[in-house]
Amino acid sequence: MAGLRKNEMMRKIGDDALKAKTGKTWEQWGAILDKAGANAMDHTQIAAWLYDKKKVPGWWCQMIAVGYEQMKGLRQQHQRPDGYEISASKTIEAPASVLYKAWKDASIRKQWLPDTPIVIHKATPSKSLRITWTDGKKNVDVSFYPKEKKKCQVVVQHRLLPNATAAARMKKFWSTALNHLTVMINLHQLLGKHYGN
Repeated sequence: MAGLRKNEMMRKIGDDALKAKTGKTWEQWGAILDKAGANAMDHTQIAAWLYDKKKVPGWWCQMIAVGYEQMKGLRQQHQRPDGYEISASKTIEAPASVLYKAWKDASIRKQWLPDTPIVIHKATPSKSLRITWTDGKKNVDVSFYPKEKKKCQVVVQHRLLPNATAAARMKKFWSTALNHLTVMINLHQLLGKHYGN
């Protein structure tokens, strides 16, 4: 397809994974959507067309629509239909229970995330947190994915950001915060301090 540009969605979901689930590659879907006039449709219309006309499963309709919009320059990096969304992740040498407590316990959290008053309104121990950000919106999700050798991946997703500038700023903010969390955990382990459930 003319104008195919490597983008965020294409990096996240490669051709092999896309073809395995939908029967076509990014380039093939791009050509099909071009022919259907999708460059003049909004996100909802593209996803609905894929679902109705091509019988693509719902979640994959959304992913293909986002990827197509990014290919064609109709959607900026991190842009979603309801605003901008970023994610940041870090694999840290500590169990999920330790990292969960470092987020959940305000006295521990302020050591690596100071001056950031957040409200945790839903928590599943050692698995996830749903956070109301400082702007009063319930738009930050934190997930914990245990790995081998007592490591755990922490993934932060920050949604409903107003523009690309805010998205870039928060991407940097959360990457830095996760680095601070890693340093704190490493220092506490070095000093023999441990957090339990």
